[in-house]
Amino acid sequence: MKIYTKKGDKGTTGLFGGKRVDKDDIRVECVGTLDEVNSTIGMLRVKLGTTHEWQPNLHKIQKDLMDMMSHLARPSDTTKINTNPMPVDGPEFCEAWIDELENAMTHPSDYFILPGGNEISALCHMVRTQMRRGERRLVSLLKTDQVDDTIPAYINRLSDLFFTLSRAEMDKAGVAEEKWQLFLYKRFKKTDPEVKS
Repeated sequence: MKIYTKKGDKGTTGLFGGKRVDKDDIRVECVGTLDEVNSTIGMLRVKLGTTHEWQPNLHKIQKDLMDMMSHLARPSDTTKINTNPMPVDGPEFCEAWIDELENAMTHPSDYFILPGGNEISALCHMVRTQMRRGERRLVSLLKTDQVDDTIPAYINRLSDLFFTLSRAEMDKAGVAEEKWQLFLYKRFKKTDPEVKS
């Protein structure tokens, strides 16, 4: 089977179920952005090496993204059934890993930080920001069609996870974070004597 079909030569592509839409359709934009995220996670996994402790969880996330993209590519009025699993455990999976990472770190997350630090941390920030862009595209899609609640919750949690992974990498490597400013709620507590911790 040839990889090229020539069907998209005039700027359209097929959705799950067969409907064709323009390649700049919001659904295609959403799926395409998450595809970028998945590719960057692939680069992160290569940089980490095959024996790194994050590999199993990152592999799960990549598979879950593929499943979510397949569901996002299916308009709600399509009769064809999508048999790919919906990763309903995604938000809880992220929360558990975030908690584990934060408990192992020597410093709390109180500041906005400048992305960077080292190559792994910077790649985690790239995933985080691409994920946020995917989330913005997803919100636009939600204005036009229904999406399973699991997907926006999981995407939202994944960006939090990759922020935490970036910090965990710097903490483990002993690299100092470049701080920008305190989180807003931390600044509020610091300046208002009536606010109790």
